[in-house]
Amino acid sequence: MTAPLEIRLTADAAAAGVRLDRFVAERMADVSRSRVAALIREGAVVVGGRAVKPSHVLGGGEVVVVTVPEARPVEAVAQDLPLTFLHEDEDLAVLDKASGMVVHPGAGHEDGTVVNALLHRFGPLSTIGGEQRPGIVHRLDRETSGCLVVARNDATHAALSAQFAGRETEKIYFAVVQGVPSPRAGRIENFMARNPANRLQMAVVPADRGKHAVTDYAVHHQGACWALVRCTLHTGRTHQIRVHLKSLGHPLLGDDVYARPARQPVRVPRLMLHAWRLGFTHPRTGERLSFTAPVPEEFREFFPEGGEGQET
Repeated sequence: MTAPLEIRLTADAAAAGVRLDRFVAERMADVSRSRVAALIREGAVVVGGRAVKPSHVLGGGEVVVVTVPEARPVEAVAQDLPLTFLHEDEDLAVLDKASGMVVHPGAGHEDGTVVNALLHRFGPLSTIGGEQRPGIVHRLDRETSGCLVVARNDATHAALSAQFAGRETEKIYFAVVQGVPSPRAGRIENFMARNPANRLQMAVVPADRGKHAVTDYAVHHQGACWALVRCTLHTGRTHQIRVHLKSLGHPLLGDDVYARPARQPVRVPRLMLHAWRLGFTHPRTGERLSFTAPVPEEFREFFPEGGEGQET
């Protein structure tokens, strides 16, 4: 069990006129709006030192304090939920995860996750990740879509985890960013850790305070005020692409953790990040496998010819 966590959010001038539940949900992207509303009703969210209703309208300038209750173990249960499979065999499966779907149960998301759906389809999975994360070798953020590999037994899980840790996997993403990076291609290499000023964010930090993070990027296509960027990950830090591209001055479109989508020049319906290709060696057969997740509809307007030419 962990102690309750207190998170302080400052409502700036841009938050004036915004409902409290919406403001908190946008700033705490891994917590659903219904969960936020429940916390507000329980008195766990206060504005200027007093409890208010979820419909409370902010004036701008207030300090909003959210007290997240101590975490309690949640045993994942099987649920019949839709999943899209790119591959499955007796050892593993590769999914095309939908944007908006959480990977595993946790605070604010006790069900309705990829794990719940996998348990319904396959039954028991690998146990290395514990009760809440059976089968989960790596994860994607809730709003990120695309390739996700899961393990059906412990031997496969251990072998895949070693490949991810040893940087033996291929991980290519497409992101749509605000503005056009210059130079148009390059490598971003630095160190990342939790942002001490906002624990919902990661940040670039000195070498002695963070973990090594490396991303190669190249502009694939561009418009007047946006760019479609192809990113190759050499490490797997939390929010790595989002933080790295923001560090260049080009936050992802639709990113309500590292940007203000309402102020961005192009409005989009989601975080514009897609795990397009995933490659690894099959632990049992030794065969090198590579999978691509089709570009979602929301991305097609940013591709040449509406999504054609993805292989270039």
